[in-house]
Amino acid sequence: MISVAQLLLSIFVSDLLPVFVIAGVGFLLARFAGVQVQTVSRLTFHALAPALVFNILATSTLEGSQAGRMTLFYVLVALSAATMARLVAIPLRLDRRALSAFLLVVVCSNSGNYGLPVTLLAFGREALSFASVYFVSSSIFTYTGGVFLAASGKRSVRDALVGVAKIPAVYGAAAAALTMSLGIQLPSAVMSPITLLSEAAVPMMILVLGMQLERASKPKRPVVVAAAVVVSLVLTPLVAIGLAHLVGLRGAAFQAGVLQTSMPTAVITTILAVEFDVLPDFVTSVVFASTLLSPLTVTLMIAYL
Repeated sequence: MISVAQLLLSIFVSDLLPVFVIAGVGFLLARFAGVQVQTVSRLTFHALAPALVFNILATSTLEGSQAGRMTLFYVLVALSAATMARLVAIPLRLDRRALSAFLLVVVCSNSGNYGLPVTLLAFGREALSFASVYFVSSSIFTYTGGVFLAASGKRSVRDALVGVAKIPAVYGAAAAALTMSLGIQLPSAVMSPITLLSEAAVPMMILVLGMQLERASKPKRPVVVAAAVVVSLVLTPLVAIGLAHLVGLRGAAFQAGVLQTSMPTAVITTILAVEFDVLPDFVTSVVFASTLLSPLTVTLMIAYL
């Protein structure tokens, strides 16, 4: 009979190790080959991610009600994470900028570069369809609520809406919804390049993750970093299990949704922190620490699911 240790090791080797191996390649490319992460990230963000989202959703059997439940699930998870972060921040006595940074790193998880590949490896393409809905919902929040948090409430609603309009993955999801609702069958001359781009998206996302980690530095506020990591990797996924049952997620939807909540802090939070001068060193430290510790927590979550 297989032991618990053997089971966890098997899950790590099959579902997580491939991600970190490819991320390691990205790390080495950034460190020794001079590859610029901004260029690779922009390529992935503008060309590959929207193709991936479109291809997954347009070829899936996902119903509108199922996508709606997943979107509602994400909203509840984000609100719960923000509430827990605010409560945990009280004894830490954070000033306004530090509190904005703390909320930012807790609420914005890496459901794209990390979450989609792990979901695909762990639970297959059906789960990936649900994970993509979660990813799109998360992306919309990142460029609205995330911008508001990073800007400490100084940005206008108009600026946030402009941010959403700049997310290519949103257009990919909208195009997929349109083709499905109208029953449009795209010709192979259109679907073939979209499929090829989508197949390149997952490995490129992981490369970007590794290249971003190359820029991390030693934490300057270890206690606050540790608190943010615990809320992100432990408390939020535990609450998400109850929320998933509450909104009626079942099977692959339950697996994909809960697994996505287990992801570490999104890499894009470092970009927002630099843009709005919201403790970028602290934010980068949380991204680095949560990503390095995530194999332990994510492996346990996959075993549970």
